[in-house]
Amino acid sequence: MKIKTVSTEDLKAIFFLFNRRIGIFICFVFVLFFDSLYFTEHVLNSQIPINIFMGIGFLGMYYRATPRLKELMLYAVLIGFAGEYLFSRALGMYTYRLENIPLYVPFGHAALYGRIFMFSKASVVRKHHKAVEGILVLITLLLATIYVLFFNDVFGFVMTFIIFMLLWRRPKDRVFFFAMYLLVAILEIGGTAFGAWSWPSIGFDFFTFLPSNNPPSGISLFYFLLDVGCFFFYTQRHKVVWRRVQNIKKLVKK
Repeated sequence: MKIKTVSTEDLKAIFFLFNRRIGIFICFVFVLFFDSLYFTEHVLNSQIPINIFMGIGFLGMYYRATPRLKELMLYAVLIGFAGEYLFSRALGMYTYRLENIPLYVPFGHAALYGRIFMFSKASVVRKHHKAVEGILVLITLLLATIYVLFFNDVFGFVMTFIIFMLLWRRPKDRVFFFAMYLLVAILEIGGTAFGAWSWPSIGFDFFTFLPSNNPPSGISLFYFLLDVGCFFFYTQRHKVVWRRVQNIKKLVKK
């Protein structure tokens, strides 16, 4: 494995960076307890605490972000709201505990997008992107295989397969999306375990030939839409700069 070629110093740097940029979202899984069935039944029937927590976290991250990332995060919030209403409310792909769209969710999408963006663009990660990619791919395959074999998660396995197909010719995006796969899987496992939301036993609660676990693996597939949407709005707002970048790339290829 290529990870063996990475120096101990760089491995420590990558591990530290992962914890600093992304590890916080692993801790956020426990914050979902405030939107759990247990918390609702025994303490308070409210999503307010977790909404406030996420709002503060989003603003703190936004304040420290670069101008480009700030803009991308705002697009991610807007697209996140639209996507949640489409997939949850309109298509019934999953259902939140109160059958609403909690405010912490779209802001959480944007924060997660921003954190993984910073991790994947870090110099030490880009330097060893093949090694980092290899580890993330291994985890992805392991998770998807366990889910389909032990939980009959055909829906999640199909989405995972589509992710690999989409990334076949996009090597520069693999670290970003495979890291996204891992973090989304962790958040989904925590959220469904607490009962903050749930997934039906078949894909979209409609396709009987797609048995699904609660949660299914491969949900990060839909972050492609978030990424494409953010990229589209950003390039449309900065058309002149984007044309220059494209022209430079063409000149370099020549």
